[in-house]
Amino acid sequence: MGTPEFAVPALEVLVNNGWNVVAVITAPDRPKGRGQKLIPSPVKESALKHHIPVLQPTNLKSPDFQEELKSYQADIQVVVAFRMLPEAVWNMPPKGTFNLHASLLPNYRGAAPINWAIINGEKETGVTTFFLKHEIDTGSIIFQEKEPIHPEDNVGTLYERLMHKGSMLVLKTIEAVSEGRVNPVVQDEGKFKHHAPKIFKETCEIDWSRSAEEIHNLVRGLSPYPAAWTTLEGKNCKIFKTKTIESKTSDLSIGEFQTDEKTHLTFQTGSGMISILQLQLEGKKRMDIADFLRGYQFKN
Repeated sequence: MGTPEFAVPALEVLVNNGWNVVAVITAPDRPKGRGQKLIPSPVKESALKHHIPVLQPTNLKSPDFQEELKSYQADIQVVVAFRMLPEAVWNMPPKGTFNLHASLLPNYRGAAPINWAIINGEKETGVTTFFLKHEIDTGSIIFQEKEPIHPEDNVGTLYERLMHKGSMLVLKTIEAVSEGRVNPVVQDEGKFKHHAPKIFKETCEIDWSRSAEEIHNLVRGLSPYPAAWTTLEGKNCKIFKTKTIESKTSDLSIGEFQTDEKTHLTFQTGSGMISILQLQLEGKKRMDIADFLRGYQFKN
């Protein structure tokens, strides 16, 4: 059960290692682009390539869907980046349902664990497999593997590594569950520190009163998508890459910027300064700072 690109390697690795994937459950096709053409999810595309039956329920509580699901007689269900399941669904297979989550649970439970780990300046994260229970992301842990967060990482680079590390953990988990070699461990609530709630547009707005380091981490944790943003001379501006200048002092007020109009655009933060390295002004394409400054006329 999965929908986005993040879930595809887990499906592929099971198929490629000879596991009998009897069905795939994914989100309904979504209209996209100018023509609003219906586009299948990445997981559906992968399933069809392997000739696996695909179920796309709009309502997971529907008796018709649950009857159809039961007819596949699956021994176990694997969930990667899907939605909340009703108990009648996750309790259906004899060997249970397990989920792959992109954090070291119990930390960063929620919809956006990769983003928040970077935003909060973590140096390490990882992937966890756990058996589903009622409360989201709280079930007993089967396996965990750590992954360092490098200073140059953004959410795009870390997502890529965790996606592939997670797929191998899914394979390891399937093998262990099938052979009865699992000893699930109840999550230690004493280790819980951070939630990972869904990212909204207001989450992405830069608050220049924060420190340069905090803003730099916000930019990393939202790049390349959905991207941190601010306003530049009255226009919305997405920021994709920054560099902190901690020691530099200036006469600027918080949120004001200075530029030589050739090589640098630097903002004053609540503590330190931050240099913009890559941005996208409303109505324009994404550019490195030198290319942007070459074509942009400042008002003052």
